[in-house]
Amino acid sequence: MRRRDFITLLGGAAAGWPLAAWGQQDERARRVGLLVANDTERFFLDPVNAFREGLAKLGWIEQRNLQLDILFAGTDLGRIHDAAIKLLSLSPDVVVTTTGASTAEVRRQTQTIPIIITGGGDPGATQIVRDIAHPEGNITGITNLYASIGGKWVELLKQAAPDIERIGLVYSAQLSSRTYLPSIEAAAQALAIKTIDMPFQDTVDIMRGIDAFAGLAGGGLIVVPPAPNATNRTAIRRLAEQHRLPTLFHTRELAVEGGLMAYGSNPVENWRRAASFVARILRGTKVSDLPLEFPTKFELAINLKTARALGLTVPPSLLAAADEVIE
Repeated sequence: MRRRDFITLLGGAAAGWPLAAWGQQDERARRVGLLVANDTERFFLDPVNAFREGLAKLGWIEQRNLQLDILFAGTDLGRIHDAAIKLLSLSPDVVVTTTGASTAEVRRQTQTIPIIITGGGDPGATQIVRDIAHPEGNITGITNLYASIGGKWVELLKQAAPDIERIGLVYSAQLSSRTYLPSIEAAAQALAIKTIDMPFQDTVDIMRGIDAFAGLAGGGLIVVPPAPNATNRTAIRRLAEQHRLPTLFHTRELAVEGGLMAYGSNPVENWRRAASFVARILRGTKVSDLPLEFPTKFELAINLKTARALGLTVPPSLLAAADEVIE
């Protein structure tokens, strides 16, 4: 999906929220809206293309019987709110969301249009969906993480940096559901590691929190989902390198950006799978007949360049277990 494919939604009022629309909608076309609550569009080029390809294989082809409206809303709740309203004003047959915040906002605006999730953490733990097998309301799809995955994050960070005695849990005070914290704390306790909550509102909070945390040796960081915006991610990475704090994220792209490690599901596969949900909804299947799915495979990425900058030697056994080693 090239950048020139995007057009601005509803004139100047939507500046900063590019919208992609392919082809002219006719009376046979169905409309699918994608609300991407992320401020880094390039992260979603491959997932969205996989989604498009998945729909095409199932008979839903752009410029023939399908129109996709793709709206990037950033991570600010106000922007997500406005973006949801603008996207729903196009009267989509289905809306696809990427985070818990975007799902919750679309649900506030409509209880009738089907919503297909492609992320947002464990919907059972957050109670976005109470009945996984027979979703009530208008939400189903495939999520990206289990609430219990936090324990694995702790184990991986300890393997990469055996001297860790404290883990700072960096998360948005506004956006994080905190559903991962119990499993993180349980695993840390089993490994005699102390956890320190480090919620933030802005970059200033991040700087103060990490600077204070780094005052004692033996520290590492877990950045709890959802991913911070680009400005906050940059601050976290720079401070982690400055203080030599090994840091784990939940998605590969953030390891590519410079995080030490990432462990989570593959967004390309999630979006490809989401296409099958959308296709069945467009054929008339009810949301309640589409059980919510969880990923079956998680991937580990390790950034060796970052490890060297931190003065870490990643154990060969951990490198061998990685799905991707970034040089």
